[in-house]
Amino acid sequence: MLNDRARILLKTLVERYISEGEPVGSRTLSKHAGLDLSPASIRNIMADLEEMGFVTSPHTSAGRIPTPRGYRFFVDTLLTVRPLAQVEVNQLEHSLTASDPQRLMTAASTLLSDLSRFAGLVMTPRRSPAFRQIEFLSLSDKRILLIIVTMEGEVENRVIVTEQPYSAAALTEAANYFNQNFAGHSFEQVRNKLRDELGRMRDDITRLMAAAVDAGSQALDASQDNVVVSGSRKLLDVQDLSSNMGSLRRLFDAFEKKTGLLQLLDQSRTAAGVQIFIGGESEMLPLDECSLVTAPYSVDGQVVGTLGVVGPTRMAYERVVPIVDVTAKLLSSALSHH
Repeated sequence: MLNDRARILLKTLVERYISEGEPVGSRTLSKHAGLDLSPASIRNIMADLEEMGFVTSPHTSAGRIPTPRGYRFFVDTLLTVRPLAQVEVNQLEHSLTASDPQRLMTAASTLLSDLSRFAGLVMTPRRSPAFRQIEFLSLSDKRILLIIVTMEGEVENRVIVTEQPYSAAALTEAANYFNQNFAGHSFEQVRNKLRDELGRMRDDITRLMAAAVDAGSQALDASQDNVVVSGSRKLLDVQDLSSNMGSLRRLFDAFEKKTGLLQLLDQSRTAAGVQIFIGGESEMLPLDECSLVTAPYSVDGQVVGTLGVVGPTRMAYERVVPIVDVTAKLLSSALSHH
């Protein structure tokens, strides 16, 4: 599509624009591209790049800036990634040592934001709605603690208020029945199966079972997909974004509603590694001046979620890409050892 000279000039233009934030003229390109070309030749190549939609000329400047298409070509074919410094890798490893998975997600999101200076995102693992085991524990005469162990080994607790007291033996009987007959099922599946069997049980056990199914359904439904967002206020300091408050408001709305972000992050779950979404390419990114860099993370080799960085389209991709990549790998390792 592009010859070598055009590729070198486009790479130089994107790198200079990311670094300086100003439209790039032919004199700057001549100085930094390392090509033995006259200013007239450079102008001709730039005119061709503009005609192909890779660069555009702001009205007030003789220089040019990359378009979303130019950024896309740059990140797909011209980008040279710089490895993270060992001190930064050590910082990531040290910070991702929490024993609680939710704290690990929050820590990863904060680290992504701190290192990139943009907004960090972590899509929490998609839980199976099924349970591995339940247990009933009497708190008082008519209050019972329902302890649910998920298929992922996490624990959810819910308090059930009953119409009558239950003995420890009755609670053990009910829990054993649940675990022997329904372990590995969702509470909705249990609800359907119980309809046929409740007629054969004592009324008191029937009521306890029904209350447990209701509480269990709510517990596991409440913990479905979510996104942990850190450092969104840092985007207020990015000139490319803060100069357009209407666009910035749309971006913050996207953080608040999370639906579009979840769809984008969900798309990234099947990627082999880092993916870059350039602003304007996806309806789920609310503005052209914004990009999303993502990578999937896993537990014991199975992909369970995605993390990433949201920032301006004019971001240092050669730095943000390894930040996202290394964080995903270290989070995967921390969760697998949890």
